[in-house]
Amino acid sequence: MIQLSRKSLMALEAVLDVALHARPNPVQAREITERQGVPQRYLEQIMQALVKANILRGVRGPRGGYRLARERRRISVREIFEVIETLDKETEGVSSRSDLCREIVEPFHAQLQTALGEAVGDTSIADLCHNSESQPSGVGDFTI
Repeated sequence: MIQLSRKSLMALEAVLDVALHARPNPVQAREITERQGVPQRYLEQIMQALVKANILRGVRGPRGGYRLARERRRISVREIFEVIETLDKETEGVSSRSDLCREIVEPFHAQLQTALGEAVGDTSIADLCHNSESQPSGVGDFTI
């Protein structure tokens, strides 16, 4: 089973949160951290990367926050994961790689990433929002 990083899952959850709650006002980071139960400083790094990648749009001002930068159906889950993977690569340290890692583990990891990419490539935020509306927990139920 492929394990996604907590940061990738948090980014996906944040984008879904914005997609579900950003009407009529933008969603503030504070609201997302309350619903997700994560520190705001940790989430802000992720949110800024998503803004930079044109997945989210930051809205300034006292009623500011985040909105989707594009329509739900035009944002893929793959895009979100790629943004976080790039963010992780920018912040990871350089480490030596053994022959075993280079010859066996890294090619295997690349195969896993390809399979994961194919699995999430055609899934959009709209698809996940639609799934949330059919859940008995009412996670997609809200009134504007």
